Amino acid sequence: MPDLSWTNLGFNPVETNSIIVSRFKDGVWSEPQSVNSVEFSINFFAGSLHYASSCFEGLKAFRGADGKVRIFRPEENADRMTRSADFLAMPSPSKAMFLEMVARAVKENIEFLPPYGFNASMYIRPLIFGSSPQLGVATPAEVTFAVMVSPVGAYVGKTLVPVSAVLVRNYDRAAPNGSGSYKISANYAPSLRPYKIAHEQGFGEILFLDSSTHSCIDEFGSSNFIGIKDGVYVTPLSSSILPSITNKSLRTIAEDLGIKVERRPVSVEELQDFQEVGACGTAVVITPIHSITDKPALESEELTRTYSFGEKDKCGHVLHRMYDVIRGIQDGTEEDIHNWCMIL
Repeated sequence: MPDLSWTNLGFNPVETNSIIVSRFKDGVWSEPQSVNSVEFSINFFAGSLHYASSCFEGLKAFRGADGKVRIFRPEENADRMTRSADFLAMPSPSKAMFLEMVARAVKENIEFLPPYGFNASMYIRPLIFGSSPQLGVATPAEVTFAVMVSPVGAYVGKTLVPVSAVLVRNYDRAAPNGSGSYKISANYAPSLRPYKIAHEQGFGEILFLDSSTHSCIDEFGSSNFIGIKDGVYVTPLSSSILPSITNKSLRTIAEDLGIKVERRPVSVEELQDFQEVGACGTAVVITPIHSITDKPALESEELTRTYSFGEKDKCGHVLHRMYDVIRGIQDGTEEDIHNWCMIL
């Protein structure tokens, strides 16, 4: 067994036994192989290093209360990775190959899957990147598909402990008709500087607006926006928002619980009407947001307004209820009525 403290896991990479790798060359994927090191050799002219020809996914495996190992909605991740690769005009593995390599990565590193009861999981990171050398701007001739895993705990702070966020007005996450709805690596670069500034100012999250009008909420830097308004689940509808599998699952859970769901444009001014706000995604599941500060510019000390949601140290009851259901499905303590989990 690895020498790890399951109670103190953050969201940092842990070197495990193996990474599962396949390479696409001359129109064919190679037989997946186990690589026993996180270090690998890549050509300095590889297209992914120069032109960001890479996309990735994030999903989790859980050790259930019944001892079974569940991977949450991997078929959805396979479909989304294909969509991202298609956007980059790159090849992607078949759904069967994706699922096979994901399952193999979990099995070969099973001792790194945290035990039930620690609110921890195994994060699974599939990655496709251009690995052939090139100088011109073009689709890479060869790509590599790798699936790596790492045991993880909470992504931001502690589980279900609210954090503060800042509205980012002078930085854009994605352009209209651009790549914002695809999980490509380049999409995260525009958030790195704003995150650094926000964290230095004591904020835990950043919230982007639509880059066309700067009047509607887009999404948080790492995850989708969800809000509870008079008992209604509200989440933005935008062509530049990543289609979050967690958000999709929570919308279904909300409807199962009799909660009305609205997926529509959400204006900045509407923030004043929400009783609960959260950031949702695979890594965070749900991170409650207790306040969002609006500033004319991220670097400015001037504040336009601060919106507050519920208690500063407590997750709202609606978001908490949905969190308990989705985590229960992942842990096997709630019935998986939609057959979301792949059991190994």
